[in-house]
Amino acid sequence: MQVDSRLPTPLLKVSGLTRYYGARIGCAEVGFELWPGEVLAVVGESGSGKSTLLKLLSTRLAADAGTIEYALLGRGLTELSRLSEAERRWLLRTDWGFVEQNPRDGLRMDGSAGANVGERLMATGARHYGEIRATAQDWLARVELDPARIDEAPTRFSGGMQQRLQIARNLVTKPRLMLMDEPTAGLDVSVQARLLDLLRELVTRYGLAAVIVTHDLAVARLLAHRLLVMQGGRVVETGLTDQVLDDPQHPYTQLLVSSVLHL
Repeated sequence: MQVDSRLPTPLLKVSGLTRYYGARIGCAEVGFELWPGEVLAVVGESGSGKSTLLKLLSTRLAADAGTIEYALLGRGLTELSRLSEAERRWLLRTDWGFVEQNPRDGLRMDGSAGANVGERLMATGARHYGEIRATAQDWLARVELDPARIDEAPTRFSGGMQQRLQIARNLVTKPRLMLMDEPTAGLDVSVQARLLDLLRELVTRYGLAAVIVTHDLAVARLLAHRLLVMQGGRVVETGLTDQVLDDPQHPYTQLLVSSVLHL
């Protein structure tokens, strides 16, 4: 039977993804599809498997079973395990972005703000210094950082500013997929609110698809179209964000929602 090439194709397709740490389950038989422009939040308590799943998706961790397929430009859905190491590295620094929970882990702290943004451009072949610098300044402005601070080191920025710089560093190559690990954790409430507003605006403006790991259901409600609820390494509930949070079906999800309501 021939496949109709006109049928819509997911950007990311995950099937049966499994990882063990010895006898302990890190992630078991996780599967989902992510579509262009869609934001998926993965929620659950510490130890639920959220971080393991994100590491598997980013290829930082090898799976014991299952597949991850990505719609490569010009090639369609391709299993990531079939890519060479060079191809995976190229994907991660061009078409994918990864926002670390601690921005210091996602920035080169001994370089300038401009160098952090420009470095990713240079990895894609950009060589004209003036153009790289101008693009870096433009992206600093887009994430609400003063372009005049382009030559300052990230160590001189606050935590919220470092997180925005990390976001600019990732978005400068216009990736189609962003992976985010607790992007607002550890920030003051007011700073967190501004960063969430910025993330929502950027996701909408650039049509990004994103997988966001968070323990904060308020973050999930604000940013995500769909939720994946994990417990003990397994997905126990999934659905549209408002639907899951307003009418949770699984006892674990009900407990998560109830704990927030009673804070």
